[in-house]
Amino acid sequence: MTSNPDHTISAVPGSLHAFILDQLDEDQAQDLVSIPLAGKSSIADHMIVASGRSTRQVASMATKLGEKLKQAGYGTPRIEGLPAADWVLIDAGDVVVHLFRPEVRSFYNLERMWGFGEEKVS
Repeated sequence: MTSNPDHTISAVPGSLHAFILDQLDEDQAQDLVSIPLAGKSSIADHMIVASGRSTRQVASMATKLGEKLKQAGYGTPRIEGLPAADWVLIDAGDVVVHLFRPEVRSFYNLERMWGFGEEKVS
């Protein structure tokens, strides 16, 4: 399954969570982090945070993920932030995905806000 240097991400095979992780891995998303939200928030079961190398890659990953989710029968996700593509939010229902350019990701530091990744060394 998808992993980054600090964490191995596991997901139930065949789940929306696994589908999104596989797609992002295929699109070469960097520094994938999956934050379990069950019991912490009612907005979703999982939040995935990942980076792209450029605004072009971030926009491409977001657009492709939206198309793949629709094709796979998961419905049409809401996508916000595509014009600038510094930070794109994809609301796929039970999974919320944040795609960032690395500089923007480090500025907002969502992982830390959700109490995840404090042990990460910069």
